[in-house]
Amino acid sequence: MARRSPAKVIGSRLLQALPVILLATFMVFSLLKLVPGDIAVTLAGDNASDIRIAEIKRIYGLDRPFMVQYGAWLGKAVQGDLSQSLLSGEKVADSIARAFPNTLLIVAIALMLALATGIPMGIVAAIKPNGWVDKIVSMVASLGVAIPVFWLAMILVAEISLKLNWLPATGAKSFAVSPWDAIRHALLPAIAIAAYGMAEVARQLRGSLLEVLSSQYVRTLHAKGLSMSRILWQHGLKNVSVNLFTIISLLVNRMLAATVVVEAVFAIPGLGSLIVRGAIQRDFPIVQGVVFAMVIVVILVNLIADLLCAAVDPRIEQ
Repeated sequence: MARRSPAKVIGSRLLQALPVILLATFMVFSLLKLVPGDIAVTLAGDNASDIRIAEIKRIYGLDRPFMVQYGAWLGKAVQGDLSQSLLSGEKVADSIARAFPNTLLIVAIALMLALATGIPMGIVAAIKPNGWVDKIVSMVASLGVAIPVFWLAMILVAEISLKLNWLPATGAKSFAVSPWDAIRHALLPAIAIAAYGMAEVARQLRGSLLEVLSSQYVRTLHAKGLSMSRILWQHGLKNVSVNLFTIISLLVNRMLAATVVVEAVFAIPGLGSLIVRGAIQRDFPIVQGVVFAMVIVVILVNLIADLLCAAVDPRIEQ
């Protein structure tokens, strides 16, 4: 079967992503309408008359039917206009552009930490299954999955920042201005998020490698005299790379979602804090815009993972 061009593959994946975007934004738009309170009352101020509240609703289009409001927002969103904050008047796109680098740095460091620790743990556990190293790796991985992110974040703040004063407890710095300071501020929240990622990578990689190393063709390679290290690097990891890319894409998505909690603990002005503040203040354009941006990031990450998997194993594309 002839291989499709990368452009066709990307086009096909983007078409498949359109229903996801529509469903995610529609669900969030619907749930926001269920939030108690009326943003028009907040905007009108204390002791505002009913006439003033009705005028505010008319100005911001809050008096229109639900589907009309959603359609108007979606029509602007596809053109790159994510509306403006109801409270500050700032463009939502500008707020996202200012907050996104902080979130991106945390997720990037967390992913690197998860891979740098999880991959060696998974390999070592798979080489000698049921041994003492395997048991230790399984125990550590179980702890990483079981420990809540917010609890670990608070422990890190209390012990590493407040008690030992090794790293900052709150805030963020611009990577463009001072890369070292930016990394120092992002390291603790990244560690809190990376714990689960490390555990998931170790567990999934161990299982995949065990399946490959116990296969018939690996036994044949052993019989031919190939060393375990050569079999592992030239055959084992190559065969589990598709699973690894899939795990990485899922981890990025979960880490992005975890920033909503972690950024609140560390008072980091990222996407997570932005969406929480928007939800508390009933600033619906902010929440809807951040969700839209996160959905786009998730789709792009999944698209990259699909392309990498297809490059490693052409059978997936076919």
